[in-house]
Amino acid sequence: MRQKILYNAKLSVVVFFIFLLSSCKSEVKSTPKIEVPKGMVWVDSKTFTQGAKVGDKYAMPREKPAHEVFVDGFFIDITEVTNKEFKTFVEATNYITVAERAINWDEMKKDLPLGTPKPHDSILQPGSLIFNKNVEKVASMGNYLQWWTWKIGANWKHPEGPDSSIEGKDNYPVVHIAFEDALAYCKWANRRLPTEAEWEAAAQGASLDNIYTWGNNPDILDKKANTWQGIFPIKNEPKDGFGSIAPVKSFDPNSIGVYDMLGNVWELTSDLFNVNYYKELDITNVLNNPKGSEKAYSPSNPYQQEHIIKGGSFLCHASYCASFRISARMGVSPDSASDHSGFRTVTTTDMLK
Repeated sequence: MRQKILYNAKLSVVVFFIFLLSSCKSEVKSTPKIEVPKGMVWVDSKTFTQGAKVGDKYAMPREKPAHEVFVDGFFIDITEVTNKEFKTFVEATNYITVAERAINWDEMKKDLPLGTPKPHDSILQPGSLIFNKNVEKVASMGNYLQWWTWKIGANWKHPEGPDSSIEGKDNYPVVHIAFEDALAYCKWANRRLPTEAEWEAAAQGASLDNIYTWGNNPDILDKKANTWQGIFPIKNEPKDGFGSIAPVKSFDPNSIGVYDMLGNVWELTSDLFNVNYYKELDITNVLNNPKGSEKAYSPSNPYQQEHIIKGGSFLCHASYCASFRISARMGVSPDSASDHSGFRTVTTTDMLK
């Protein structure tokens, strides 16, 4: 009798484990497996601190107050979209970027103050903004027009003007990209632009409240990001190895394998730029997947709806914008492009199904 009881007990245990293993296998089979898209990395869902961090001496009013944000997991490009990737898109679609199109004055003047005089036709030619490397002195750091030049013929294929090219630069970030251009690429690639919150979540990597993508130490900036060294904008001392734009992956990635989120080129997001947005938030609760302000507001450009750009560029310096920080945020008009602005994309499991 005792042996029978022991036998039944052992049988029950065996049956239990068989059932348990069967259940586990069933659960694994029912879990959808989505392959990581080429050139992307997964960013885990998390709650983190968005905005200016404690101890950040460069933080600006538009980055305050800091607030807690939750974002769902998503995939993000490990680098900015490159010349090679954008060229593939253009060849597949025959897309023409904003910088390459003829300028329509009747459309342009709608975004300008009433009564703005029409420039001469010799100026109203397709082109884009490039940094003026020949600036010898500036009257005021508040007048950024002193170091920018409208270059006719500058576009993604000719980043410094009609006599330049991207030959041999497949692995450089594509530049002279306007908001409309980025959206067109995203539609073709079944991607989208990141929200500002998603961008910051990816820049944080495995951390939750860093000032920089590598931590909180500003002394290693030159080793971690492509920015300006010297006296901005008249003297460039490329101690980081690059006098202007650099190939992607020229610096170490962050803790989850994302490259160049600080420095090199500014990156577009989908959020509208409103300098008062953070101040108007209810920060008593965690914000859930925020998509930014419902309306744009920039005192320096009240006639256009600007979108947020993040990360700074090779032109950022402590004496000027100091935007080589995760929380830094600036606005750019939808038709604006330059030689230090690009983008990267994101996607989600829902978009890949």
